[in-house]
Amino acid sequence: MYDLSGKTIIVTGGASGIGKAIALKMASVGGEVHILEFDEPKGRQTVEEIRRMNAKAHFHPCDVSKQDKAKQIIDDVHAQSGIDILINNAGIAHVGNLEQTDEEAMDRIYDVNIKGVYNCMYAVVPHMKKQGGTILNMASIASTVGISDRFAYSMSKGAVLTMTYSVAKDYIEYGIRCNSISPARIHTPFVDGFIKKNYPGKETEMFEKLSKTQPIGRMGTPEEVAALALFLCSSEAKFITGTDFPIDGGFIKLNG
Repeated sequence: MYDLSGKTIIVTGGASGIGKAIALKMASVGGEVHILEFDEPKGRQTVEEIRRMNAKAHFHPCDVSKQDKAKQIIDDVHAQSGIDILINNAGIAHVGNLEQTDEEAMDRIYDVNIKGVYNCMYAVVPHMKKQGGTILNMASIASTVGISDRFAYSMSKGAVLTMTYSVAKDYIEYGIRCNSISPARIHTPFVDGFIKKNYPGKETEMFEKLSKTQPIGRMGTPEEVAALALFLCSSEAKFITGTDFPIDGGFIKLNG
């Protein structure tokens, strides 16, 4: 049903987890994927995986918090092939309440999770104004629901959500759609690393405990998020803009 043949897609943070799943999914239906990623070895590995699918992919080493670098890459991609879809997935996490969030951690979260999204939209919107396009931002259930010990992360994802609404409103007349996805806990390498670091020897027990915080009884998968992303970036979703889509196993509505 979905066909992205002839479409050029930028995926930030596309080397692992949700970003990698999205890049693979977009490429599997004909999209030409450009991965902007800070982790160069993993980014190149993902590109090679896509190419082994006989699909088109390109790697661009990029720290999205640096506006000049992000803009240069996006301008270059547009000059070569145009840009149809931007997926702002790059992000970092932080665990801690207000008192446990020092200035350095706060600035780092802001630089990647907020400024990184802003930088990429700032670079791509002038191009999309001429031809239309689709922007998809990765928000979080933390954008709208209070979560313990996620002060800085929640702040940043709240900003992603409201930036999504603002861009959708301001550029609808140019044929630009802008939506966001708000995942709950998704089973990614980050989750496994977090459990191993903080609960050594209790990995299985903590994995089960964290899984059961989702009313549906398990964590989501990156592939499930990627399937939603594909729909929202496809022509089947051309009547959808300015909307956030939770993918949360019932977390927002069924907890409490």
